[in-house]
Amino acid sequence: MKYSCLLIVFAFLSCSKNITSDRTWMPYDETAQIESLANTKNERMRFKLIQSKNLDKNEMFKSIQSQLGNFNEQDYIQMLPYILDKDILSLQKSIDEKKLNYEQLTKWYLYRILKFESNQETFLNAILTINKNAVQEAKLCDKRRTKSKSHPIYGMPILLKDNINTDGMPTTAGAVALKDNKTNDAFVVKQLKAKGAIILGKANLSEWAYFLCDGCPSGYSALGGQTLNPYGRTIFDTGGSSSGSGVSVAANYAVAAVGSETSGSIISPSSQNSIVGLKPTIGKVSRTGIIPISSTLDTAGPMAKNVTDTAILLSVIMGYDGEDSTTIKSEANYVWTTFSDNELKGKRFGVFKSYLSNTIYQKTIENLKSHGVEIIEIEPQNVNFNGFVTFLNADMKVDLPKYLKSHSSVYDLFQTVDDIVVFNKKEAALRIPYGQALFEGIVAETISEEDFAKLKGTFYSEAVSFFETPMKTHNLDAIVSINNYNSGHAAMAKYPCLGVPMGYSETGEPVGITFIARPFEEEKLLRIGFAFEKIHPVRKAPKGYN
Repeated sequence: MKYSCLLIVFAFLSCSKNITSDRTWMPYDETAQIESLANTKNERMRFKLIQSKNLDKNEMFKSIQSQLGNFNEQDYIQMLPYILDKDILSLQKSIDEKKLNYEQLTKWYLYRILKFESNQETFLNAILTINKNAVQEAKLCDKRRTKSKSHPIYGMPILLKDNINTDGMPTTAGAVALKDNKTNDAFVVKQLKAKGAIILGKANLSEWAYFLCDGCPSGYSALGGQTLNPYGRTIFDTGGSSSGSGVSVAANYAVAAVGSETSGSIISPSSQNSIVGLKPTIGKVSRTGIIPISSTLDTAGPMAKNVTDTAILLSVIMGYDGEDSTTIKSEANYVWTTFSDNELKGKRFGVFKSYLSNTIYQKTIENLKSHGVEIIEIEPQNVNFNGFVTFLNADMKVDLPKYLKSHSSVYDLFQTVDDIVVFNKKEAALRIPYGQALFEGIVAETISEEDFAKLKGTFYSEAVSFFETPMKTHNLDAIVSINNYNSGHAAMAKYPCLGVPMGYSETGEPVGITFIARPFEEEKLLRIGFAFEKIHPVRKAPKGYN
């Protein structure tokens, strides 16, 4: 009997060790699935396709399998209590106590990506590329740990939105045109590597940062396919354009991720995926080596499962960059260990009266009041953003060619937006199934430099007034919004935003609260967010991914 049991255990372990080699992606017939979404109320959820027709997922899986060695399901389950939903400081503590090491941590995330993304019932299309050297880099972190660990980000596996240039992996913006775009590291990537972070891979996104097609689904790219929300696959919007970054963090595919925002592209997917996201002040974080929409509004920013990790990641990627004239010199670290649970007492927050009809928001505001926050109900100013798309057209028409010339390997093929439009038309069904109305609008844009400058000045002054009028009148510390409702105002005013999980609707869809403060008040926002997280601990991992 004892001998039989030993054989069973041996057989189980043998199967566990070989299970990763059997994980392959088999394309399936999604016709019925797509037809079932044809009449859904949310038009952006009426998908034309889900699986990518331009990228072989098995190539990504091979990159994972070649790095896992003997790591198996038993290892994964054994380490799960030390890793799943844990913050960076907890992970580092487990490593200090030798419950984990950086190699095991990295393999755990790679195994998890393979486990869920190879399954037709759980895949999220959140990842485009895996760093083939991730485990080797983790081994080096273990070897050099006692001498090199000077920051909590050291040895932490981080994902990057795939519009951020990264040496050794293509930077594609999800577009077929950039499938083979080889680049050097963006400034923010250099910052991460300098502190010992491990770049685990590149996350899917809304193609061209959601400035290609008009009215198309969030989270779709021709290369990555349709990103799906782990809280409701094909049911809830992922938010855009940092969709893969938000989904990956929610599903615990990495410790944290870097996204980018022009107007709502960090806050939206953070809210939709029940994570924390910070859209920094323009100038806090460099844009060098990041595929642009607008040099006026673009910024990269951190996305994580909690405020502490968000602060840690921001402290690494921010900083002065001589190539980006907007950036400023600032302190290298936030003292996140001094964040206080009592930060809310005495704070004065402005809330828009109309938002109080949202039950989750209304209850949250009452909770803030009970913890010493003074709530001032305000009426929003009317802001005229007519011409906003024209404004973005004009910026991208200039900024994208600059990127292609200076920071890409595809300039011989694509020098203008028009070149990409022509390329896409050649195989439209594969490259632009939802069309490219916004790109065609960029090509057709004829606004003069003088009119563009006037438009930019008008938008900026009106957006600043939208916040400053109530903030000065009522001596407010922050404006409190829902999801990305006021992301456009904050973008044009260049005000930072912090999104934190607020709750879930009756259907289970995540809802976020968004704190908006004055430029370069990121530390204030993080302190507020940290305290809010303590009094309102609502975030829960998505079912099936916990």
